Amino acid sequence: MTAAALALGDDALVLSHRLAEWAGRAPVLEEEVALANLALDLLGQARALLSLAGDEDELAFRRDERRFTNVQLVEQPNGDFAHTIVRQLYYATWQELLYGQLATGGGELAPLAAQCRPETAYHRDHAVTWTLRLGDGTPGSHARMRRAVPALWRYTAELFEPVPGLAGVDWPELRAAWTQRVTATLTEATLPVPPPAAPAVWSAGGGRRGIHTEHLGRLLAEMQHLHRSHPGATW
Repeated sequence: MTAAALALGDDALVLSHRLAEWAGRAPVLEEEVALANLALDLLGQARALLSLAGDEDELAFRRDERRFTNVQLVEQPNGDFAHTIVRQLYYATWQELLYGQLATGGGELAPLAAQCRPETAYHRDHAVTWTLRLGDGTPGSHARMRRAVPALWRYTAELFEPVPGLAGVDWPELRAAWTQRVTATLTEATLPVPPPAAPAVWSAGGGRRGIHTEHLGRLLAEMQHLHRSHPGATW
């Protein structure tokens, strides 16, 4: 379970930091509060999961990027608001479905997954609402969503690689359910659904094995700076 808790905890921690970067920059005040709340939800999940794998502070602030096991999707930069929303749609849909399976699968993470399910449902609802609003909105918002959808799609296949030690997950069923939900949302938002990646088309992979894009190193440098600069400091 340690490896599984670490992987899911890293997902939540990295995405939490990405969403927190919107503080003071969101398009409207209400959305700034909403994104901050999403980030706090994910940070709480990260703390609970990382504490199952070891000391949460050491794991968050003392590891280098090759020891993080998050999927590459969550480390992608925020880009514009449409880019952030598409990233949220892909991840939150996956997380809600995954935690639903974990909550009923009887594994060691079942109690935590059940506790987090209301949060994951809200995160997906938030992403769906904004996907529909932007995709079927102005010509400008539609164009930005059309760029974001395929740009981030290449990072989604990694979501369905089995996580070592994670019991109670039917990965083919998870992928089928995710594809159905995301396809329905994009279609309703008048956005084209990318085709499945052909073997010759590059897609992301390796995050669970510590292979990351250049973006994670920069994120960690910012996130870990204070802790590494003042080791052992207390408030």
